[in-house]
Amino acid sequence: MAKKPIKAIKALEEAQKIAFAPFIFQTTVSLRKLGVLDYIFEHSRDGKTSLENLAKALNLTEYGLSVLLEVAESSDIVSQDNNGNYDLTKIGYFLNYNKMTEANLNFTQDVCYQGLYHLPEAIETGKPAGLKELGNWRTVYEGLSQLPEKVQKSWFAFDHFYSDEIFGEALPLVFRHKPKTLFDIGGNTGKFAVICANYNPEVHIKIFDLPGQLKKALANTKNSGLENRVSGQEIDWLSSNPTIPAGADTIWMSQFLDCFSKEEILKILKTCVNSMDDDTELIIIETFTDRQKFANARFTLEATSLYFTAMANGNSKMYKAVEFIDLIYKAGLTLKEDLAIGEFHTMLVCKKN
Repeated sequence: MAKKPIKAIKALEEAQKIAFAPFIFQTTVSLRKLGVLDYIFEHSRDGKTSLENLAKALNLTEYGLSVLLEVAESSDIVSQDNNGNYDLTKIGYFLNYNKMTEANLNFTQDVCYQGLYHLPEAIETGKPAGLKELGNWRTVYEGLSQLPEKVQKSWFAFDHFYSDEIFGEALPLVFRHKPKTLFDIGGNTGKFAVICANYNPEVHIKIFDLPGQLKKALANTKNSGLENRVSGQEIDWLSSNPTIPAGADTIWMSQFLDCFSKEEILKILKTCVNSMDDDTELIIIETFTDRQKFANARFTLEATSLYFTAMANGNSKMYKAVEFIDLIYKAGLTLKEDLAIGEFHTMLVCKKN
């Protein structure tokens, strides 16, 4: 849909916001970290949120607070009344208290911020040039279990925010055919395996992941007392000939395939097809950019693509559903069901062609 033209002065204003976007972002991070937004929200009705009162209450200098709050006011994060007291705007409230925004902001700050500086190099080389800011690995997934605790926490919080909310809706669909053996491809921390095992006391689950992540996932399932029903197999999908065994009733991939290029996705799907029989279901869960109800959700996904480019692997992204469906058929699969699930997700249920 064509966008309405805007006046030149407005366009120039928006251009300056983009030019100084890192300043606004770091201002927000600082205001959150220093407790300024919390204090303003909690005391705005008391009439005690002037610059002087904030400085005394938070043990900060008026100078330091002034430079942050001036940018915050210009960016419509805070407002100031005629008596000089500050309050949070709706934008400021969402920046400080909305869980999705918190996950996105911490992920950007702790995982991506420094690495995004290397985005041009990543585009030119097809390699995750920004990953060197975190460690010396081929992809971020190889080093995920070795990341500093703060970085790891923000990575998993971001990942889980966009996956956990659909589990409750997905489980009845996964188990309607009463699978006895489920393959969890890209098992991450083992969270889904634990949920499945608790949901159905008869299912056996096998997790497939890189060595570091698999070790963590199996430790978590063992701590849940599920070591007799959850096992694992190390796998590197970027190797020349990855294989998985036959025998799965259901193969589950949640937000896994977007971590690969189209060529790699096709290889993974063909590998799965080789292990499937006519009754095996392959379930793909993804957040597709062309399936979002709201513009902010699509924007979030498209921004996340730059994380894949600069930090994760250099060649994957958040895809459109039409791209995935094309790959499904090319791999020798048939799409049996195409279901909307949760606020952001799509479930694609596939069978061997």
